[in-house]
Order: sequence, then structure tokens, then C-alpha cells
Amino acid sequence: MMPFLDRPLHHPKIVVKDTVQQLAQHVAGIFAEAITDNPSIVLGLATGQSPVGTYQELVDWHRRRGLDFSRVTSFNLDEYVGLAADHPQSFRYFMQQQLFDPTNIDPDRTHVPDGTHDDLSEHARQYERAIERAGGIDLQLLGIGTNGHIGFNEPGSPPESRTRVISLSEQTIAANAPYFPSIHQVPRRAITMGIGTILEARQIVMIALGSNKAAAVAEAVAGPVSPSCPASCLRTHANVTVVLDHEAAAGL
Repeated sequence: MMPFLDRPLHHPKIVVKDTVQQLAQHVAGIFAEAITDNPSIVLGLATGQSPVGTYQELVDWHRRRGLDFSRVTSFNLDEYVGLAADHPQSFRYFMQQQLFDPTNIDPDRTHVPDGTHDDLSEHARQYERAIERAGGIDLQLLGIGTNGHIGFNEPGSPPESRTRVISLSEQTIAANAPYFPSIHQVPRRAITMGIGTILEARQIVMIALGSNKAAAVAEAVAGPVSPSCPASCLRTHANVTVVLDHEAAAGL
């Protein structure tokens, strides 16, 4: 991969939709078209509230239009350290509920980091090798944190970083607290694809919803390209689409 500072910069395609449903339909359409064109596509997938509507639309594509997931391979961005796959707040559980169980995707082709692995560092290396063996990620879905993180790559993460275990910032812990009984139960660590891993995807789509994401989106799209805003590193990639609602686009 070309060194970060030597890469040319690109302006991502910006799409702004009037409603959350229109946004979800637009992003689902990108993914449905890609799956139809390449039934053996390798997808990078995200969790959180931003992609929920997109997954609902893709399930609808499967049920009503016969969109076939049987040959699709998927790799999720991240997982909390310490949460088992059947924990209601684990990202594996989220994906099973939102996309995997309602479609005909082959369970053996779905990959989510294992936050309970005995050797997390080795597991991170194995995850990288699995992506490589699959031929790399064709289409990557991202959200963005209020501090500009992508995956769980917090501000300051090296642009060349690979899949690894990281400590979550207090801002990220607070943002995720509503999904747990108390803030004290939010895991403090996660395993995440690195920024360098994400940037190797052939195409990237990033979703942002709500006014609380507006500042991070503006910094990512129009601010300095810097590890202080990990999402800004996406501007070194030539094929990025950023899909926003009006509130998230307010700072542009």
C-alpha cells in the first residue's frame, strides 16, 4: 500500500437524502446492484444504528425480489472484547438478527471478529489473512462516530493500521452506553479492522444520520486529512460515497 502521506486526495461523492428511509433505500440499492452483478462478492459490514435501515431494505430485496446471498462472503468491521456471540449487545448477535438469519447467506461465509478468543492478537492476524484469502473486500459499509472514528479506530489511529485490539475512548463508551444496562457494562476494548484494512476495500460507502454526526462528517469531508479524524483518511481512497440525511449534512 502506498504510504499515507504520499497518496493523492479525492473528494468523495456526497449524497443527501430527505428521509432515513430514502437513505436506507439508496444504500441498499448500491449493495443489491453489487450483489446482482457479482454474486460471489465480498462485503465489509458495519453495525450500529446507521445501517439498520439498509439491512431491513436488503432483507426486503431478498424476500420480495429474490436477491441471492448464498455466495456472498462478509467480514464485519469489529466486535467488543469479552462479549460472546450470543450476547444481545455483541455485533455477531446484531448481524444475525438484522441480516444473516433473515436471508440465505451461508453462515460459513459470515465473519465477525471473536471478542472472546484466547489469543486476540493472533486472532486479529488470522482475520487479516482470512480477508486476504477471500480476495479482499469489494464493497465496504461504514458508519462514523461522533469523534470521527470508523470501525473502532479512535482518533490517533495510524492510517496504515491493521486489524487489532484497541481501547475505546470515553466518548465512544458514552455513545454506546444507551445500549447497555449501565455505562459500567460497556466493554472498554474492541477488536477492529484497521484504517489500512478498510482503505484496501475496492469501494466504500459511509452512512451518517443525525445532527450529532454533522461535525464529524464536516471534518471528515472538508477538514484536514489527519489521524485525529480517522474518517478523513477515506479521502485518500478514489471510490468513496458518503450518504447523509440533512441533519448530518448540515455542516457541509
